[in-house]
Amino acid sequence: MNKRFSMIVHKRVQDETPWTLMNINFTLSQTAMGRARGGLLKVAIFMFVLIQCGVAQQQPRLNSSNDRSALLDLRSSLGLRGKDWPIKSDPCTNWTGVHCQNGRVIGINVSGLRRTRAGRANPQFAVDSLANLTLLQFFNASGFYLPGSIPDLFGQSLNALLMLDLRSCSVTGPIPSSLGNLRTLRLLNLSSNSLTGIIPPALGQLSELSVLDLSQNTLTGSISSGFESLGKLTRLDLSSNFLSGPIPPGLGNLSRLLYLNLSDNSFTSSIPGQLGDLSLLEELDLSKNSLSGSLPVELSGLRSLRGMNIGMNILEGPFPDGLFMGLSSNGNATVVVFNLSNNRLYGTLNLSSVGKFSLLDLSNNYFQGQILDAGQSNVTVYRNCLQMVPAEQRSLEDCRKFYAEKGLTFDNFGSPEPTQLPSPVPDSKTNRRLIYIMVGLFGGIGFIVLLVFVIVLLLRMCNKGIADQRGAANVGSAPEGDSPSFPKDPVWMTGLGEIYGYEQMLHFTGDFSEANLIKHGHSGDIFRGFLEGGIPVVIKKIDLRSFKKESYMMELEFFSKVSHTRLVPLLGHCLEHENEKFLVYKDLPHGDLANSLHRVTNSEDGNLQSLDWITRLKIATGAAEGLAYLHHECAPPLVHRDVQASSILLDDKFEVRLGSLSEVHAQEGDSHQNALTRFLRKPQISEQGPSGLSSATCAYDVYCFGKVLLELVTGKLGISKSDDATTRDWLEQTLPCISIYDKELVTKIVDPSLIVDEDLLEEVWAMAIVARSCLNPKPSRRPPMKYILKALENPLKVVREESSSSARLRTTSSRRSWSAAYFGSWRQSSSEGTTIPGHSVSGLKQSGGVNSHGSGGNEYSSSNKKLSSEIFPEPLEMQDLERQDEH
Repeated sequence: MNKRFSMIVHKRVQDETPWTLMNINFTLSQTAMGRARGGLLKVAIFMFVLIQCGVAQQQPRLNSSNDRSALLDLRSSLGLRGKDWPIKSDPCTNWTGVHCQNGRVIGINVSGLRRTRAGRANPQFAVDSLANLTLLQFFNASGFYLPGSIPDLFGQSLNALLMLDLRSCSVTGPIPSSLGNLRTLRLLNLSSNSLTGIIPPALGQLSELSVLDLSQNTLTGSISSGFESLGKLTRLDLSSNFLSGPIPPGLGNLSRLLYLNLSDNSFTSSIPGQLGDLSLLEELDLSKNSLSGSLPVELSGLRSLRGMNIGMNILEGPFPDGLFMGLSSNGNATVVVFNLSNNRLYGTLNLSSVGKFSLLDLSNNYFQGQILDAGQSNVTVYRNCLQMVPAEQRSLEDCRKFYAEKGLTFDNFGSPEPTQLPSPVPDSKTNRRLIYIMVGLFGGIGFIVLLVFVIVLLLRMCNKGIADQRGAANVGSAPEGDSPSFPKDPVWMTGLGEIYGYEQMLHFTGDFSEANLIKHGHSGDIFRGFLEGGIPVVIKKIDLRSFKKESYMMELEFFSKVSHTRLVPLLGHCLEHENEKFLVYKDLPHGDLANSLHRVTNSEDGNLQSLDWITRLKIATGAAEGLAYLHHECAPPLVHRDVQASSILLDDKFEVRLGSLSEVHAQEGDSHQNALTRFLRKPQISEQGPSGLSSATCAYDVYCFGKVLLELVTGKLGISKSDDATTRDWLEQTLPCISIYDKELVTKIVDPSLIVDEDLLEEVWAMAIVARSCLNPKPSRRPPMKYILKALENPLKVVREESSSSARLRTTSSRRSWSAAYFGSWRQSSSEGTTIPGHSVSGLKQSGGVNSHGSGGNEYSSSNKKLSSEIFPEPLEMQDLERQDEH
């Protein structure tokens, strides 16, 4: 089929224009293109055809002065290089990506082009001149950096547009409703950007649309019912957004649809059975939502299906037998991949009809009984309630509880229910025999314990004697490890990126001009720079005459040992200058949270645009993930020590990268003695956290992170970077407005610039509750970061019943269940240590544990067991805390 399609394209290339060929492309979408997995090949072949047309045909010279003037304006506003768009050459014949027909511009492709230095310094979505290209039929800027919102001109002036591709352009803001005026548009791809707001219902007017891809944005709201009128749609991808509400049944009317992806959203309600009418559909992905109800048997009507993923939802009910049989008997000669894992399906299974499936994943459900025709090697059934299967199953208690809640009968894994038999009364001889056995047993155990105690005591006395002898005789210096020293410049370390020269540093930053100065940091001056090729970077200049050598040595040591996607990427370093050292980081377009929370949108009138709540929650979760890595996955646990809004850096999609890493230290009180531990714990820190808590503890990071969360909730900046009297007074006034029992109180402190509905207000409330818990005056009562991360990933579950499917809030009688479920429990005794498995920072296998010393210890455990009955403390009123301290 692909060979035949290539022959057709080759023949038409010699005779047809690019846009006639695009018509061919969409006409063949139900034949050759219909076999392209996910519709991705369709777009690739389409672009290939356009490129081939540009090579095969002699394009006429541009004969429109208006078109030429518009191209020159676009060249200037986008800052395109003269190498790609030479000003003295004819655009139709010599400008890269410009396509003409009959002397007029019909297509522009800037994907892959680069800007001049001036263009890189001030990149904008400046394409107003496109409005003068009245015959423009396609505009492709995929991967070209276009920060800003989509202008209305696309829908108001470009009436001939057939294709608009703006994927991965760092576009922000809402999708303009004016795009609904493009009645001839056939492809619209806005994926992998930072678009916000709802999907405009006006897009339902694009009756000629064949491909619509809005995936990987931050869109909210529901899908408009008007989408059912897009009768020519072959590919619809809305995945990885924050869309909610039910899936419109009208999507079942899109008879030409080949690919439908609604995954990783917040869709609710049941799966509409009308989707089974999509007889041409090849791939269906509804995973990672909150879809409920039973699995509709109508999906057996998907006769062309090659892949279906409905995993990670809350579907319930028995599996419809007719679904397997219907999908197995479809006309598609290719096997089917079917994923139903991580739901709440139950009942028995009959796998006799799944031989045609290449993969069937039914794991993490509640299926019971024996599997009929269990010899299927293509079926995954672990973590169910099945009998006699090699895969790991759920516990008996878990299965019994689930079926009891449903009022259904559980087969008890094939074993009869135990019956209660009357216990026989033992006679006196039996009692005496039992007493003798117990006395002997406990007597033996007591003897062993006493023997071990004596041996340990003797060893300690011996060690003390040796130490006293060495001290009295003053024999040499302490061995390496007792008195750490700083290594020389670690140019040999791995993971530190490129090694640059001092002249390169001057060149990258324009001799460190004031125009490129971003700020004066506490460990060095931060400059903006551009590497060869125009790649933007951030360069930290450490003047050793003003800053200590350790300020950069510790950071280099840290990056040589630790790597994580939530840490700011270190691209290189320069250490050749005697008095000035330089660290080169990746440039993050949105800067830090302190500057992005309220950003000036108009320099003339000073208007501010605040981050929406979805983005704020995303930032909080990302920062918690980075800190959880340092606290729980590094051995020894590492403390950031500078958690504040200016340390939380944001890329073009508002993904978090933790910065300000020059202050990272090993957790105080740990027993690890590797080189990195000794290096990071060099005693140079004197600052104290709240209540006298030393800042080199994980509990101190948690306290500071609590203030960051309050900044996100209240919109008040500066709280996280200060601990002065003004900040403490503000906290005393704010914290009483956060209560697990009263949601309405939190409205008194919520950022007035936030627009939130009822569900989002509950998320705000939940974050405020977590923030107050982090700010507990007693460090031992603060939650570990891994439980904070879990709460932020499931904010509604912090304030709602775990077992309730409704939005009913918690009552006083259940006020401790939320914390037990989402924050776990841990020891609060300062005398007990815990062993933290995970990434070893030094690269060596560690033994021993991390001890908690005093109130600032590391209060968490990697064990899955509950170490005490003390669950995560809820944010009690201040007087309650005082009463606890008295006891």
